[in-house]
Amino acid sequence: MASRRPSTGDAELDQRIRDIVADVGTKRNDDLIRDLVSTALLMDREDLDRLDLKIASRALIEMREAWHVFRPYDARPKVAIFGSARTPREDPAFQQAHDFGARIAERGWMVLTGAGPGIMTAGIEGAGRENSFGINIELPFEPEASPAIMGDDKLINFRYFFTRKLSFVKESNAFVMLPGGFGTMDEAFELLTLVQTGRSAPVPIVLLEAPGATYWQKWIEFAHHELLDNGMIREADLSLVCRTDSIDEAVDEICRFYGTYHSIRFVAGRLVFRLEREVSDDELVALNDDFADIVTEGEIERTEASGAERSDGDVPDLPRLALAFDNRSFSRLRQLIDALNAGGPTPEHPRSDLPHHVVPGLGAGPED
Repeated sequence: MASRRPSTGDAELDQRIRDIVADVGTKRNDDLIRDLVSTALLMDREDLDRLDLKIASRALIEMREAWHVFRPYDARPKVAIFGSARTPREDPAFQQAHDFGARIAERGWMVLTGAGPGIMTAGIEGAGRENSFGINIELPFEPEASPAIMGDDKLINFRYFFTRKLSFVKESNAFVMLPGGFGTMDEAFELLTLVQTGRSAPVPIVLLEAPGATYWQKWIEFAHHELLDNGMIREADLSLVCRTDSIDEAVDEICRFYGTYHSIRFVAGRLVFRLEREVSDDELVALNDDFADIVTEGEIERTEASGAERSDGDVPDLPRLALAFDNRSFSRLRQLIDALNAGGPTPEHPRSDLPHHVVPGLGAGPED
């Protein structure tokens, strides 16, 4: 059920809001700006606690500031690097993070890290300041960002973890997880939950550790023995991650993900895959044989860009496949993407128009 547009309940006030936004707004998104203004006034009228209003106000300020910083770099694909702030320079994981940052930057990617010490500093130093964002959380025991990113225009400070997490997920096209503590586990499980439930589009997630390390290997064993064997996840859910101790494999996993696959979008009740190449007849037959379980009616078939996609300028030039998706088998979508990519090349450099990966409503129903 679609939510109603917010209204103050006062027809005269609602009209004044419309008039003000029409006078000072950009006209592009006046409907959404009116929603924001109306919601703010409703919060005041409902006599919310001042702390509640502080949280809402600060969260909106943080989101605006972050999006303002990211906006000039929309054309650059970005990979988030997570891992422990306590990892010393002599630890092999530090070198892995450094070398991964350097290698992925060579392929045209930027990196996002938490802007702290340890793995975060390693990723920034590897990629270089010019290719790095620092998404810092203000903590009493760690008040300042790493010198590796301190003073850079791409350093963003957050008070709230939830706004910081939103920026990571919204702005990143790929994720690399190195060994870490509670924070790394929190980020890993939340990311997997978002992708598994369709609240974020499919995205490459690499579990990277140094050769001989067992951190992620034991995590995979836990997922198999405690989660999968006890029916708490499906076998397809384990395909959401790639565990490796190779920098080359980590980089290739990310770049290969965007070899044939570009993005997805719901259009008129069907899920549409936008692709970097045409799919052959034989490939299409194989896809229908292998993924019939997630199609509720008809088949996976070629399609053209819809009117909504064309009006939005939503990569209308790319080839497309469409299917009536069951709207629950999101881990199988990752496997379908792998099948598509198996028939195409691994690009040296990605396109400049990869989408952001938070997809509101993907798991709830059609967008158009």
